Amino acid sequence: MDAEADSTQIPNIRHKCPACYKQFKKKEHLTEHMKTSNHSVHQPACGVCQKHCKSFESLREHLTGPLPKGVCSKIFSQRGCQLCLVLFDSPGSLVSHRETCRLSAPTRLGTRELPCIDSQFDCLDSSDENHAGWGPGGAVGMDCEMVGGGSDGSLELCARVCLVDEDENLIFHSYVQPQIPVTNYRYDITGLTEEHLRNAMPLYEVREKILQMLYNGESIGKVRLNGGKARLLVGHDLAHDLDCLKMNYPDHMLRDTAKYRPLMKTNFVSHSLKYLTRTYLGYDIQSGTHDPYEDCISVMRLYKRIRAQIHPEEAHETPSHNIVCVPDSWRSRELENLTPDQLYAMSKSDYKCWCLDLRPRLAS
Repeated sequence: MDAEADSTQIPNIRHKCPACYKQFKKKEHLTEHMKTSNHSVHQPACGVCQKHCKSFESLREHLTGPLPKGVCSKIFSQRGCQLCLVLFDSPGSLVSHRETCRLSAPTRLGTRELPCIDSQFDCLDSSDENHAGWGPGGAVGMDCEMVGGGSDGSLELCARVCLVDEDENLIFHSYVQPQIPVTNYRYDITGLTEEHLRNAMPLYEVREKILQMLYNGESIGKVRLNGGKARLLVGHDLAHDLDCLKMNYPDHMLRDTAKYRPLMKTNFVSHSLKYLTRTYLGYDIQSGTHDPYEDCISVMRLYKRIRAQIHPEEAHETPSHNIVCVPDSWRSRELENLTPDQLYAMSKSDYKCWCLDLRPRLAS
């Protein structure tokens, strides 16, 4: 009886993650969770309860989903922006913010007969605060439109390409002469016909002009190392566009709205650009035929909106302080003695947050 009485007095201790608030019965389960969750200051977090979410969609469900968090949902409905999910001090501040947060759709180029546009794209001023992290390089947004080749029209052939700078200026536009015959112009989507491509620029020439803009006079070795003066390339599903252009560009210089972790679905599947634009910028695109200029502007706006987030620096910047780098010989023994907050301090994001693009790079 005494043993039973004593057992009833033992508290049911649960170990709570300080980032996502998941609870575990055993400390080692919390430790394993912290090793794989990659919690960091760069994760989307609720402005009310500060809960970390693995994507903006997870955060949106937390605030406005079918089963929202009660207190958080109530406060957010009064002082939160439905687009950027930021919580403001007062309803008045929210009203002022909405005037700039919800954007208007850009004017479409359409498919009228356009000459090849190849502007003189001079280096940006490195003193500009918008490009402080990447010096004179800055970023370039790109979008391609594809037609079909092959017997069934399923081969992806680049037929039109458009590039814009960070100020939404059109810096390059051209129709592209496919390397094999076009068997499906996909007119309902592209709006393109044989006439558009009759005197189009050859693919190799288009590729060289784009690379010249991106490399910005920098050596290939320097670009592969840390970028140098080269420009970041922004787009949606860039791997597809680069493949159709038969073009390579270093992965660390790509900013892809289809592959960026916080912009993906909760199961890490890509959203469409149409969905992202409507959800985070507040307007619709791709109504009817797709317009590469409209898509370019939208991916650039998405990138700049995410890049403008203000995050504190992570507690530990070097990989040696990450939980997964702790030696096996003492990992479990040492980590068991750490508090949940200490475990969180050792955790680190497994993706590069775009806000870091505005921070000065370390000299190579």
